[in-house]
Amino acid sequence: MFIKKYFEEFELQATRYTKERTISATDIDFHAKESGDFFPHHMDEAWCKTQPFKKRIAHGTLIFTIAIGLTADFVNEMAMTYGYDRLRFIKPVFIDDSIKVTISIKDKKEHKKPGFGLVTELVQAFNQHDELVMVCEHILLVNKKAV
Repeated sequence: MFIKKYFEEFELQATRYTKERTISATDIDFHAKESGDFFPHHMDEAWCKTQPFKKRIAHGTLIFTIAIGLTADFVNEMAMTYGYDRLRFIKPVFIDDSIKVTISIKDKKEHKKPGFGLVTELVQAFNQHDELVMVCEHILLVNKKAV
């Protein structure tokens, strides 16, 4: 779906929610192959049984990728990603856990380039128990309405 939402149309504290996605062993295995991160925390089930969590943990970068992907349920033709700040992995995500994301408009400010503003979204990923597992700020560069 395509929309046109200008800088002036973003409202602070406006919130939206994504659908849920379950993390599979295949997701973790594929991410390890793509990223080159084969740390035993993600890949070695026997080793993980000797560790505090007792099971394989999804890569933080996998959870970030899936969480951001879940937020991409529409394309705003007036905005593009400017970057991400304050990324934190709060709790581990395991095989068969499901994550969903809440996106809230946290801040709006002028950009040095005329005709644009910056919108900061607070992105929070939760597991199936509604526990926060990941948080970051997504910064958008957004066109202003022509005056």
